[in-house]
Amino acid sequence: MKKVIQTGLVITMISLSVTAIGQTKTAVLKKSGDNKKTTKTYLDLMINVVSTNINYGSANSSLKDYKKSNNGIQAGASFQAGITPGFSLVSELYFIRKGGKLKANNPLTSKESGIHLNTIELPLLARFHFGKFYINAGPSIAYNFSGSRKIEDVSTKLSFANSTDGFKRFDAGVQMGGGVEFPLKQRRIALDIRYNYGLTNIAYKNEMYNRAVMVSVHFSKAWKKNPLGEN
Repeated sequence: MKKVIQTGLVITMISLSVTAIGQTKTAVLKKSGDNKKTTKTYLDLMINVVSTNINYGSANSSLKDYKKSNNGIQAGASFQAGITPGFSLVSELYFIRKGGKLKANNPLTSKESGIHLNTIELPLLARFHFGKFYINAGPSIAYNFSGSRKIEDVSTKLSFANSTDGFKRFDAGVQMGGGVEFPLKQRRIALDIRYNYGLTNIAYKNEMYNRAVMVSVHFSKAWKKNPLGEN
């Protein structure tokens, strides 16, 4: 059942991407009279706090009372390219620290433990605008370049080899959420709330899927030229 849901999410994201490409082609054919309205193009620098946790697949129900969220950081850049007054494409590249914690006496490690993953992530989102509000969704890929495991007060580096305690480098998922923009002449303040749903098992032995809630505030200046609109 879980694989069916994951497959459905992937198909939905592919369909959304195809729709985005179609809207991009339509935007190019629009007359210049609409071009003044397609200026929702911004480059943002992001430094935020995120709340992450781990879903343990079939063992998640037995661990849910022991799970604790992990507060990490997210730092990078976000580029919103306006296509039409109601549609934009958003590409981001950032560092994010993911992971999760388990309380003592849990069925998996028995002792208090935590996992931290240092990750570079690249999402591509389709964003639909409704006045000052918007919703967005799209696929995301990530690369885990390092990490650590802490059991009580002992911390060790994670292994990324194919072993019983090993973790996988690559991760894929989907992101979905929305936000609100507050325009200030040629600038804006935006509040974005998003959920990151990991689709791939990041561990070789156990089932582990990344989950994250990301809340970010953007303060940016409008891009001088819309790269995907009319010239």
